[in-house]
Amino acid sequence: MEPTQGIREKFGRFRILVVGRANAGKTTLLQRICNTTEKPEIFDRMGNKIGAAVVQGTVNRGYHNIENELVFRSNRDYVFHDSCGFESGGEDEFKKMKEFVLDRASTTKLKERIHAIWYCIPMDECHRAITKAEERFFSECDTNNVPVIAVFTKFDALWDDAYGQLKRSGLTRRECSNRAPERAREIFANAKIWDRLRETQYKYPPKDFVCVAEMEKYTADCVPLLEITTSALGEEAMQMLLISTQRTNMALCVKYAVEK
Repeated sequence: MEPTQGIREKFGRFRILVVGRANAGKTTLLQRICNTTEKPEIFDRMGNKIGAAVVQGTVNRGYHNIENELVFRSNRDYVFHDSCGFESGGEDEFKKMKEFVLDRASTTKLKERIHAIWYCIPMDECHRAITKAEERFFSECDTNNVPVIAVFTKFDALWDDAYGQLKRSGLTRRECSNRAPERAREIFANAKIWDRLRETQYKYPPKDFVCVAEMEKYTADCVPLLEITTSALGEEAMQMLLISTQRTNMALCVKYAVEK
């Protein structure tokens, strides 16, 4: 295995494209991954920092730049890109996103490659979990072996639905609270959302999925997402690059050190 320092020198920082509709909990998820409540700093492709006023101005005009790099000061070992807008149905935005993925998945500039894609789908809208945007992405977007993880965010919204079902069945409040997470998983399984995403009609389905809840809380557990992403990478050098970003999840670092 290459030493971590050698891997970093070759591939740079771990780079993730984050996809998902507005209010899917993307920013909150990234803040928890990087163990912060601060907003990210934003840089252009050349590494020049972009001021907040400039960023807000482009957002107000309805323009987003997927090339921009989002970096949190609490953990600069990650670089994030936001898909920014194609989910609303814009043809131009979808085209730009596809071009970005194809370019960054295969560029010879190794430090600019994306290593994983997190597609965020909020469960507070589980009745419309798979929209035209998801159907189009998984049907048309060739990620060139970059693994896509379906991240079902706001999973605690299903806990509320589960609690209501259990309460109507006559259980006490404590019993409802204790059983709600398990019942929520049953609701999710019965909805067959993951099964539908894996259907053969989609040419480029996600490689795996994870459900995340209460990401706004400091105690939220991000380890399952990191474990699944690490496993999906396949290539050992990329796994080590991701693991090397973990400044707080020592359990994950130890796990993969022992396995390897």
